Amino acid sequence: DVQLVESGGGSVQAGGSLRLSCLVSGFTFNRTFVGWFRSSPEKEREGVAAASKGGRFTYYADSVKDRFTISQDNGAKTLFLQMNSLTPEDTALYYCAADLEPQSPLSEQWYSYWGQGTQVTVS
Repeated sequence: DVQLVESGGGSVQAGGSLRLSCLVSGFTFNRTFVGWFRSSPEKEREGVAAASKGGRFTYYADSVKDRFTISQDNGAKTLFLQMNSLTPEDTALYYCAADLEPQSPLSEQWYSYWGQGTQVTVS
């Protein structure tokens, strides 16, 4: 079974940094697209960052480009999202997701497997 478990969320002041982790099982990174998404009461779930199979290509939403970095550790079976220069607008529940071949890497509709989410609050 595919499982994704996020961690690393928390509360941080504006301008600070957080690193989210997503421990994965049931698939390998070199065969699967992975992504980070976020949702809040004010916004629908949106794609933040994604990586193609094996991390060859990465994709970022304009709102986080140059501030967030997606990476993966194949040996540790962990996906990361390094978030720098955080603003209150980044406050959201962050999810990791996976799918074999999403037609659009930052569109949630193409992802079949999801974690439970980890809360990030920026004040």
